Amino acid sequence: MRISALYRSTLLRYFVASFLALLVDVAVLSLSLRLLHMSLAWAATAGFVVGAVVAYILSIRWVFSERALANTPWVEFLGFVGIGVVGLGVTQFVLWLGTAGLGIMPELVKLAAAAASFLFNYLARRSLLFIARSRIARGEDLV
Repeated sequence: MRISALYRSTLLRYFVASFLALLVDVAVLSLSLRLLHMSLAWAATAGFVVGAVVAYILSIRWVFSERALANTPWVEFLGFVGIGVVGLGVTQFVLWLGTAGLGIMPELVKLAAAAASFLFNYLARRSLLFIARSRIARGEDLV
């Protein structure tokens, strides 16, 4: 694959945006745990929310060129976060299992949980939110 084609790939750009959002998420998680002494669940939730805002902004500004709900950005954002809530549930479960069950450092477990939810989030968001209205009207394959 040529460099220019790779740069245009929404999957690669989504990966980069998600990675940046994950860095913010983990930083907020760690700061919330270590400096603010929040519980793991609250720290993970704070990290998720801040990371979701970063991911959404990068998704609409850089990753995806088509937006089915561009005229209703609050609906789009709520859908974006709603899809991400599924990932948050996975994250919470994996964090609990990894830290309480296996005694692994929360920041490392968080990275494993992020990998599990990445593909689901990309496919769901691309299929439901970041698709041209003309493709929806024609009933084209959304995935």
